[in-house]
Amino acid sequence: MLSKYGGGMKTIGFRNVKHEDLDFLLKLRKLSMNEHLAKAKIKLTNEQHLVRIKEHFYESHIILRDRKAIGLIKFGVVSLKGTSKSLHIRQLQILPKYQGQGIGSKVLLVVKKKALQLQLPITLNVLLNNPARGLYLRHGFQIEGKNKIEFQMRCPLEVIAA
Repeated sequence: MLSKYGGGMKTIGFRNVKHEDLDFLLKLRKLSMNEHLAKAKIKLTNEQHLVRIKEHFYESHIILRDRKAIGLIKFGVVSLKGTSKSLHIRQLQILPKYQGQGIGSKVLLVVKKKALQLQLPITLNVLLNNPARGLYLRHGFQIEGKNKIEFQMRCPLEVIAA
């Protein structure tokens, strides 16, 4: 369960995802991802977007600002290549009109608190051309690898605990 995060005048909160959120999640995904997917030469149909939305569906949390749905954070504990566990952010999406307002930073602080409780590093993948990479770098994530479409990033426990 995620908690609320104040800091500033607007309150950021979270709630568990519900089946009724599918329309919002499709709209959110298309608005927040299509531009970056296009730059990576990836074109998805609505059905393909829905497949991604439904993956690990119950690890999803709706991001709320003043009780209004404005985004999604999806994360869970994974074992990478049979080695050590991490808290893996599968998706972090915020409606474009709310981007650049510090909401992503507030969400990452909540995820860092959870990682600290679990004593796990945080991992994620980000498309090569997605400017969110700058947000992750500012929060202490390091690039661990790269393929044709994305970077693999990691925030070590020592950085989270600092």
